[in-house]
This record gives sequence, structure tokens and C-alpha cells, in this order.
Amino acid sequence: MKKDAIFEFFRILAEDNPSPETELEFGNIYQLLVAVVLSAQATDVGVNKATRRLFQQVRTPAQMIALGEDGLKEHIKTIGLFNSKAKNVIAMSERLIADFGGEVPQDRDLLTSLPGVGRKTANVVMNCAFGAETFAVDTHVFRVANRTTLAPGKTVDAVEQKLEKVVPQPFRRHAHHWLILLGRYICKARTPACWRCPVVAQCGFRQKLLEAPRAKAKTAR
Repeated sequence: MKKDAIFEFFRILAEDNPSPETELEFGNIYQLLVAVVLSAQATDVGVNKATRRLFQQVRTPAQMIALGEDGLKEHIKTIGLFNSKAKNVIAMSERLIADFGGEVPQDRDLLTSLPGVGRKTANVVMNCAFGAETFAVDTHVFRVANRTTLAPGKTVDAVEQKLEKVVPQPFRRHAHHWLILLGRYICKARTPACWRCPVVAQCGFRQKLLEAPRAKAKTAR
């Protein structure tokens, strides 16, 4: 995708949704960190259902430790990989207290030193909590970046590095949110809804579906 097309791509997305936000529900930065850790290989909808009651009870690392691993599992047992995630969240909470006074660090390298926190999780927290211009590459961002030819790459790291290079100001702060939402609701994995995509003219996808598929007629019995 050419430079002018990239600028217009993000300009249109920004005009349509000026202040995009994560769809994860949280009340403070610690809860955001926990929610993002839990969201690995799970949907935001599923995580929100599991954390609504949890976050009424737990707002700090100390409260999470008091709840304990078994107590946490009861809250998140509907989420995939809940056993390992519960273990990581408790260990992460202990590290936050031991090394950071119970506060979430405002540094990506420090965040990734925490149990269960990878680069994508750290990027989300840095962006949503601290306003950093980071690019969290999940499955949606990876697909959209490649399909549209915005930032093609064979790995998530390659896509992130390409996004760092090509996304212009003033769009860097919210770029990954726009890409996530585009991938989640329009540029879907199986059938991209190109016919209702606001940036279809800028997209480099060669097999655009410019008409909505017709519903199959029911055969009479």
C-alpha cells in the first residue's frame, strides 16, 4: 500500500471512530493488565463475562493474592487455558508487589518481565493505560495488515516492525485499535465484508467481495 493510500486509510478510520477503545472491561490499570493476560486465545466477550464479578472483588495485586489461585480459577474457568492463566496472574501479582510496590510499570521491557506477559500484552497495556504509540499485533491485526497490504509480514514481529515504519502521525496512538475493530467486524477471517468496508478503495486485497453474498433459498419439502 502506497504512502498516500495509508494516510487516507487511517484518516477514514479516524473520521469514522475518532476515539477507539479496547472492548475489554476494567476499572484500573491493574485490572486492564489482568484482562489482557486472560484474553490470550480467548474473546473479549468471554473475558468480560468472567471478569465482571472478579473485578468487583479484586482491584489490586494484594487482593488477587488473597483470593488465591483456586479462587481465581472459579471466576475464569469458562476461559481457555484458565489453569495456566490463573497461575500466571497470581505469580504476576506477587512480582508486582515484590518489585514494583503493587503498581503496574510504565515500561514495556519491565512489563514483559512479568509472568504471563508477552510483547502483545505489554503493547496493549502501554497503549491503553499510558498512551504509548505501540502496535499490539493479534490475529485480527495480523490478518488485516497482510490482507490489505498495509504492513505485510510472515510473523507478528515482522508486522509490528512494519507498522512502526508505515503508520503516520496523527494516527499512531489509535492505529492498532482501528485495525482490531476492522478485522473483528468487517475484514473477517473467512469472508471479508468488503462491500461495507469504509477503506475498500485504499485496500490492496485483490479478491475483494464488492457485493454481499445472497442468502441461499430454502428448498421446499
